[in-house]
Amino acid sequence: MKWEQALKDYKLYLKIERGLSKNSIDNYSRDVRKLINYLEDNKISTSPIKINSETVQQFIYEIAKSVNARSQSRIISGLRSFFDYLIFEDYRVSNPLELIESPKIGRKLPDTLSEEEIDKLINAIDLSKPQGERNRAILETLYGCGLRVSELTNLKLSDLFFDEGFIKVTGKGDKQRFVPIVNITQKYINIYRTEVRNHLNIQAGFEDTLFLNRRGKQLTRAMIFTIIKQLAEKVGLKKSISPHTFRHSFATHLLQNDADLRSIQLMLGHESITTTEIYVHLDKSHLTKVVEKYHPRK
Repeated sequence: MKWEQALKDYKLYLKIERGLSKNSIDNYSRDVRKLINYLEDNKISTSPIKINSETVQQFIYEIAKSVNARSQSRIISGLRSFFDYLIFEDYRVSNPLELIESPKIGRKLPDTLSEEEIDKLINAIDLSKPQGERNRAILETLYGCGLRVSELTNLKLSDLFFDEGFIKVTGKGDKQRFVPIVNITQKYINIYRTEVRNHLNIQAGFEDTLFLNRRGKQLTRAMIFTIIKQLAEKVGLKKSISPHTFRHSFATHLLQNDADLRSIQLMLGHESITTTEIYVHLDKSHLTKVVEKYHPRK
């Protein structure tokens, strides 16, 4: 088996068997591609089936010189998954990363925005331009519903159930969930729909897409990043923020206001409660409140 064929089959497995998104598949593939490039650059002739742990260890040693511990750990995890797939398909009997340990890294706490900072960013939007109403609706939806950027760009008109107070969100692995949407977010989406979107020349295939660019097509992830970066610069915000920052802020502010982790997990679409628990580390005062409120010895 050659590397290119193995990688092609692996990507198909990730899509069909694991149901991963295109972004996740690209990330996993990139890790394997790094190993393939290393082998080619160093003229090491070996196959995915025959490569041994010593060769992989040497590759890890080389990348450790140029990437941080977090990136190194992610690459090791990605390669481990690739070789686990080969074992699953009976091409190998062992994983060459079995004895290779990932570097110890601390849990990275996400950046968050205060309510005042979020208001400042939204108030800085120029509403005199048509895209201003769209951008306000975008930020209100990111923060009001805690969406990932890909979930936002893929949001459909048919996903809006305003009478019931929910939107249907398609998350990682095409898993769907219903997320509550508050009145103010509904208000700004409706303003955008009636005053801006209705006047666009919508291109074929995007009739049901909620947020559109000026050409009537779906917004890209990069465009959302650019909108937020420009607003941050406009208000002089020193933090490094992204669309995901609004998602983190959504969860953190809910926790600060005594929402329970299980509810936050469901709204964020986290498969494991462990992922949601990171927000407890952001606001340890929440733990004190819980003990003071519920412990019999308070």
